[in-house]
Amino acid sequence: MFTLPSLPFAPSALEPHISARTLEFHYGKHYQAYVDNLNKLIAGTELEAKSLEEIIIVTFNQPDKAAIFNNAAQAYNHNFYWQSLSSDSSKPSLELVAMINTSFGTWDAFVEQFTTLALSQFGSGWAWLIMEEGKLKIIKTANADTPIAHGQKPLLVVDVWEHAYYLDYQNRRADYIKNILTILLNWNFAEKNLAL
Repeated sequence: MFTLPSLPFAPSALEPHISARTLEFHYGKHYQAYVDNLNKLIAGTELEAKSLEEIIIVTFNQPDKAAIFNNAAQAYNHNFYWQSLSSDSSKPSLELVAMINTSFGTWDAFVEQFTTLALSQFGSGWAWLIMEEGKLKIIKTANADTPIAHGQKPLLVVDVWEHAYYLDYQNRRADYIKNILTILLNWNFAEKNLAL
């Protein structure tokens, strides 16, 4: 059975950019519900013995297992999101900055492209920095979709579901995205995923 991993920071650590109140609902209610629902859906099945990643891969594009995929992928995406955030104002290494410049032209172009893509996600979803075919890319996924279902390597993610920011920002998704990209991204986590 899956359990709720602890947040990698104190609930108030991201304030004023993400409030403890938002995390109370986002982590404590929404995320908890995905984990609880997944456990109920896989109870007594062969999926009980599989990892979260394995469940996502074997249930992807299986209409009869859509509910399992959605809850497993949302549990995975949310855990990845918590790890993508930090109160320490980490900065990418020179090596990672060089990779960003190679892939996007400049740091500013990277931030602009990430912001534009995250804002263009209609409705609920995610904006990701991934590694694919030796190059950094920015992609978006809708609802519970996740890069690992497509064989892509995620490095960082921004949750653009409304419940991730509405208590703090209301309809100002752009301000929420800006604060994450410029203040809260955990570049140490990205480099761990790249093994730099």
